Order: sequence, then structure tokens, then C-alpha cells
Amino acid sequence: MRNVYDTREFNSGCTLASRYNRVSCCGEENMSEMIIRPTMKFIYVGYTVVLLLVVAAVAVSMHMPLPPWIPSLWQPWIPWLPALLLLWPMKRHLRNRLTKMTILDDKLRYESGFLSKTTRTILVSRVQDLRVHQRIGQRIFGVGDLSIETAGEASTLTIPEIDRPQAIADHINQLSQRGPAKEQLT
Repeated sequence: MRNVYDTREFNSGCTLASRYNRVSCCGEENMSEMIIRPTMKFIYVGYTVVLLLVVAAVAVSMHMPLPPWIPSLWQPWIPWLPALLLLWPMKRHLRNRLTKMTILDDKLRYESGFLSKTTRTILVSRVQDLRVHQRIGQRIFGVGDLSIETAGEASTLTIPEIDRPQAIADHINQLSQRGPAKEQLT
């Protein structure tokens, strides 16, 4: 069985485990964090499909004569119009990179947005229910949706399409079973 984490040590005594971008530092404050983002697997598939469509459209349009009613100044640009399809995976890529959840020892922080940013912080001790939902396509690629339920009005937070959702749910569950941190008790 292969190791899930690729651990590297930095000059400051900190280690980075690249699977979940987990950073843990050894020092006065020993607070580990795990940063989770939605998967890039489907976005890479989208880029590949769109690029194949663009190449096919350019190849077909190079061998077919254009209608005479199209102005001659526009004709060199017509084969490249399918490249506008790249806007679809680029939009999903940007939205994906602007969403993240950070798991600290005692809280979860969910951030999304670019110009207007939304941050939601949940104490790990307040987590009541963790649910992993995987559709058939998600199961094939090893991704899923993680729902975190807490007490309160906006009680459910769903993080869509993350890698290894069950392992992350188990990690959050272990943190919530541990109870509040020592600093909060004193």
C-alpha cells in the first residue's frame, strides 16, 4: 500500500504533506492544518475535451471552403471561434481555486469568493453529523461531496467534489471526538 502523504521538511522545522496540502509546524504553537479544495480531475477532463473539439473544428474548417457572404477580414478568425469553448473549463477552474476548507485542530474554516469573499468558521466540537455522498461518476474517480451538519440556522455546509471524502470525514470525526483543545479549557 502506498503512502498517502508525501512529507517534506522545511528549514523552519515545518513539514508539508502534499496529498491534502497539510502543514504541521513543530514549535511553540503546534497547530496542524489541512487545506482541502475541490478536485481538479473533472476540470482536466473538461480542458481535454474542449481542446479536442477545438482541434477538430480547426482541422475541418481548414479543409472546407467558407461561404462567400462572410467578409474576407473575418475568414481567418472563423476556425478559431471554437476556442471560446475554453471559457467553460476556465470558469470552473477559477471557481475551484477560489474555494477552500481549512481544517485546524479545533475549527473548520470554509472560504469562497474572489472580490466578495465569504468565510464560515465552525468549531469542530459543534459538528453533529458528517455525510459523504458519492454519485457513480464520483466513485469511479475517487471523489465525493462532504456535508457537515452543525447546530444552528445554517446548519449544513456541503463541500462539493473533494478527493478522498471519506478519509477527510474520518479525520474531522477524530478531531470532534477529541473534544475542545486544552487552551479552551483553562
